[in-house]
Amino acid sequence: MTSTVPRILIVGGGYAGFYTAWKLEKQLRKGEAEVTMVDPLPYMTYQPFLPEVAAGEIEPRHVVVSHRRHLKRTKIVPAKVTGIDHAHKVATITPAVGEPWQQEYDQIVVTAGAVSRTFPIPGIADNAIGLKTIEEAVAIRDRIIDNFEKAANLPAGPERDRLLTVVVVGGGFAGIEVFAELRAMASSLVKDYPSIAFEDTHFHLIEAMGRIMPEVSLKTSEWVLKSLAKRGANVHLDTQVKGAVDGNVELSTGDVIPTDVIVWTAGVMANPTVVRGGDLPVEERGRIRARADLRVGTDDEVVEGAWAAGDVAAVPDLSGGGVGGYCVPNAQHAVRQAKLLAKNLTAVLRGELPKNYVHKNLGAVAGLGLYSGVFQSGNIAIKGFFAWVAHRGYHGLAMPTWERKLRVVGDWVQNFFHGRDNVTLITVQQPREVFEQFASRPRPPQPAEAAPAEQKQAAAGDRNTVAAAK
Repeated sequence: MTSTVPRILIVGGGYAGFYTAWKLEKQLRKGEAEVTMVDPLPYMTYQPFLPEVAAGEIEPRHVVVSHRRHLKRTKIVPAKVTGIDHAHKVATITPAVGEPWQQEYDQIVVTAGAVSRTFPIPGIADNAIGLKTIEEAVAIRDRIIDNFEKAANLPAGPERDRLLTVVVVGGGFAGIEVFAELRAMASSLVKDYPSIAFEDTHFHLIEAMGRIMPEVSLKTSEWVLKSLAKRGANVHLDTQVKGAVDGNVELSTGDVIPTDVIVWTAGVMANPTVVRGGDLPVEERGRIRARADLRVGTDDEVVEGAWAAGDVAAVPDLSGGGVGGYCVPNAQHAVRQAKLLAKNLTAVLRGELPKNYVHKNLGAVAGLGLYSGVFQSGNIAIKGFFAWVAHRGYHGLAMPTWERKLRVVGDWVQNFFHGRDNVTLITVQQPREVFEQFASRPRPPQPAEAAPAEQKQAAAGDRNTVAAAK
């Protein structure tokens, strides 16, 4: 017997996807709908904490939220959605192992998020690393600490300078936060390496615009620049990266910065696998076109049965503060949109009308390393220690589930009393290296022994040769 219960398919398990499923479990009555969430990862990553993970302030596992642990009434499918045929309400599901299959649905919620946006600059794809995943944050941390280990054994020179140089590309919130956090971590590392002085470490941030952090006032951004300069960090404004071949970062100013760590934070774009693999309407910047009520479509036309939220969606900003009239891609919007989307979807299933997404901007807050931060709300700006407290307070409360909140706060308390745990686990990226090095292997096959007849013939030939010589 075919079920008549509406089938809801959520594409993506990041902020918007996880919160949509989480809130649907609370909004929907038992048996009112079947909810399936498809994502290749088994967890949601709280991305605002990635800079602190990269700097060793938070344990990596504590900033991810397990789908299966916290979504009890949602079917979790570990796979990718590689195609959406909304005209027939069918999605193509592609798992890591096994054959793809077609998934039918009645309502689809596209929350596939965003990925790092790069440009065809020579060497960037081969040498840089983004800051969108927990794995990237861990890799950055381990690489920097490992480079300190290597540099400690080297005399002063180009190779040592290269290992102790970090380049961050992009002066938005993500770029500034990870840049400041890494600078703070390097300063703490110097105390553990007597052969490395503070002056031996070099940090460069490259920004194509004439200012950093456009989300805050110009005066506040200038204060951040001065704060970074006091810590020995170099910010290059109105500067573009022209190349990064073999780790040599070529700038539009003509300067070349040799480095072993290039962190790319210069923008994001909607997940292209999902956007390009479907028939839902897309706007000029490559995002799925959404209405203010989070249904896919325009003011004049609704795509029935389709919803979108988060970084993958172009949602109108009714407050008038958005870029180009749309909500900017950040965690604050993704979480709020997801909560409303769950309510609106539940309302539509019950024959009610959805509500528009209208938000009040809470302001912008950023951490700039231990005990320093910046907060901006309207014309109110707070800098330094109290802004840092506001940063940790806001994101600590925003972290989903009390179980995760307590783990993060526990990390902060531990670090307050014991300091950073500056140990690299970079070898975990090649976990079989040591095992393979010492593992016993079968001996290579030896040449087969010559047959007795062949041995006699060879011996006779040798005797004839000797006799001839005599």
